[in-house]
Amino acid sequence: MPETAPPTTGTPQLADEHRELLDQVLDKWSLQILEALCESPLRFNELRRTIPVVTQKSLTTALRRLERNGMVDRVITGTRPVSVEYRISPLGKSLQSLIDALLHWSTTTLPAVARARAHFDDQLRADA
Repeated sequence: MPETAPPTTGTPQLADEHRELLDQVLDKWSLQILEALCESPLRFNELRRTIPVVTQKSLTTALRRLERNGMVDRVITGTRPVSVEYRISPLGKSLQSLIDALLHWSTTTLPAVARARAHFDDQLRADA
């Protein structure tokens, strides 16, 4: 995929590359994985216990995607038996303040969103 030069002035525009990256690092499982790994490195089964509703396949897929994007490091230990540990990378750690800000925003706006949803649903029922 060709690299695009950053904009020289003004607000960055949401391009295909941005959407792809954000889709891959801010999806449902990735956010939970990053949050867990910010606390401490974890092995696969520890991550599954931390996020009990994720399937093994979804967790594997999300971890590979996060590793490919440089957000997570996969570390193989030389113990017997060999084990694999996942750690947040410095690049992944750089997302923590942004994720915290999104969580703060969603927490403070959730009541307004709930009211907007209820109003929309009421209007939909009234129009039916």
